[in-house]
Amino acid sequence: MVSNEDEQYIGIIHLLRYFRWTWVGLLAVDDDSGEHFVQALKSLLTKHVICLAFIQRIPNKVHWNKLNYVIDLLLSIYLPFKDSNANIFILYGDSMTLILLSTLIYIRDPSYNENASLKKVWIMTSQVDFALTGLHRAWDFQFFHGTIAFTIHSNEVHGFQNFLEDIQLLKIQGNGFLRAFWEQAFDCSYPNPQEPKKDNEVCTGEERLESLPGPLFEIHLTGHSYGIYNAVYAIAHAIHSMYLSRATHRAMVGGQRAKLQDLQSWQIHPFLQGISFNNSAGERLSFNDKKEMRAGLDITNLVTFPNKSFFRVNIGRVNLNTPGGQEFIIHENMITWQNGFNQGTPLSLCNDYCYPGFQKKKKEGETFCCYDCAPCPDGKISNDLDMDDCIKCPRDQYPSKDQDSCIPKKISFLSFEETLGISLASLAISFSLITALVLAIFIKHKDTPLVKANNRDITYILLIALLFCFLSSLLFLGQPRKETCLFRQSAFGIIFSMAVSCVLAKTITVVVAFMATKPGSSMRKWVGKRLTNSIIISCSLIQSAICLLWLETSPPFPDFDMQSLNEEIVAECNEGSVLLFHVALGYLGLLSFISLIVAFFARKLPDTFNEAKFITFSMLIFCSVWVSFVPTYLSTKGKYTVAVEIFSILASGAGLLGCIFSPKCYIIVLRPELNRREELIRRKKRH
Repeated sequence: MVSNEDEQYIGIIHLLRYFRWTWVGLLAVDDDSGEHFVQALKSLLTKHVICLAFIQRIPNKVHWNKLNYVIDLLLSIYLPFKDSNANIFILYGDSMTLILLSTLIYIRDPSYNENASLKKVWIMTSQVDFALTGLHRAWDFQFFHGTIAFTIHSNEVHGFQNFLEDIQLLKIQGNGFLRAFWEQAFDCSYPNPQEPKKDNEVCTGEERLESLPGPLFEIHLTGHSYGIYNAVYAIAHAIHSMYLSRATHRAMVGGQRAKLQDLQSWQIHPFLQGISFNNSAGERLSFNDKKEMRAGLDITNLVTFPNKSFFRVNIGRVNLNTPGGQEFIIHENMITWQNGFNQGTPLSLCNDYCYPGFQKKKKEGETFCCYDCAPCPDGKISNDLDMDDCIKCPRDQYPSKDQDSCIPKKISFLSFEETLGISLASLAISFSLITALVLAIFIKHKDTPLVKANNRDITYILLIALLFCFLSSLLFLGQPRKETCLFRQSAFGIIFSMAVSCVLAKTITVVVAFMATKPGSSMRKWVGKRLTNSIIISCSLIQSAICLLWLETSPPFPDFDMQSLNEEIVAECNEGSVLLFHVALGYLGLLSFISLIVAFFARKLPDTFNEAKFITFSMLIFCSVWVSFVPTYLSTKGKYTVAVEIFSILASGAGLLGCIFSPKCYIIVLRPELNRREELIRRKKRH
């Protein structure tokens, strides 16, 4: 008729886990049932990471006449209360266990209601009935205030309350049990002419049960009483079913119908198995295939009052047969705790929680419920209480300052709106306009000796290449897209190769022109546009072939770098083939180095206007910029990597523009008197 023990074990585990109570005490009656309860619960507690702070046995009987025994028992019962960390005590036993425990605590500390160390949360099993004797009438029961008890499921039976209220001793004089209970409960005696008169008050028979304190007599129907009530009706229904099944056969004994006292108990079992009925409380009752009436357990909260009364509040339910994950239900807002917990949920831990941002660290020689708290390592977080290990954030998030949560990373790229992007874009546009202005000056003065002296066509090509070099840097600004990623490095490589090829062609032209002036020189056939055009076209085609192979085999594409920066996701262009990217840069560096060497050796050759001196300076700046670019590029992260490349493009282009063309523009614009054929011849004779 009562629930299986398994439901009670599981209910206790659910309750402890719900409130995160991991450090609990256990007091159990010292007999076989108590030992079975302790062993069964210990294994479940360990499985669910809950530890026992202590296990205290409570004897069935106390030898009050042995002083040493009583003193030792008092100390052993009282000592666990000194462990301030264990605020949850589980009590297993029966009503006598509760009476003995209350007596021992009261003897040890009569003022326990004022002792903060004694204020604990009791979890009582269904075997314990909160029923004390008349000897405890004057005691204060605030010690058990806030107790959480597992009780046999019960409902209020119609008419039972009225039945108890109408009971009077005069109506039940023939019931010796009720007479003894009456005398003890009301502290009176029933007059008996054959016995001497007692000193205490005489029972009038008009006493009312509802006037008794709750611990002496609980006026409401308890779970045990409800189980007995249902058991009686189950037997009655089974006997009724049995007689109905025999109605057609009329089993007669000695010519009479078989009487009830002639029945054997085993004959009723088959009929008990199949019965199903509604009791007067309106509840449907039946036995399952294991011959159990598993109605589950109620979870109640005991609220005591100063007038020695108490009230049970139903705060939850345990029923393993309930579908849909509702096997355990608890209403925390309905619970009343001991006053010592300041109306907050009690804690019962070996040590305080490891809060978010920390992880548990094992204490040597201690149980797993006792541990230290260590901060999470860099790059990891813990976002819950008592985490065994800190965890890494997802790739698109980063740890907060307190390492207790993950914050989404912001997408970062070098945009046109920010200061750095605006500055670089302004520089690129400014250099482009200056280059266009220089080109316009050269076109306007195309027939002057100075412009014609150094291969006018190569000059135009070089200026156009520099113009596109400056404009190509704008492709590196803004959020990377498929088109910009695909073409920006290739455009930069091809255009710069063309510019350097023009510089190389100019330098070689100076060398060839000098060598052609020597008598009988075979270099005269190389003087002209054919050589310069071949140098520019061939050098540019090689770089174009490298870039075309790059785009065909492993082209660049938009990508996100989530690892380089802790708090940002870098939107970047993945260069695809790193090898071909470096080959393209290497080839550009090779052309620059060759141009620098040729210009260096040609810088002192006599000529009307020897550009080799200016080309040497320009290529020296060019090579210095790109040599510095490599380590700087590799050491920067995020959008600043792109900024370094843009700056290198602008600086190297500006170096070529300034060193090669600023002297010419100075003469063309500010000193036009020097830009005459006679002046150039005079200067040539001087050299």
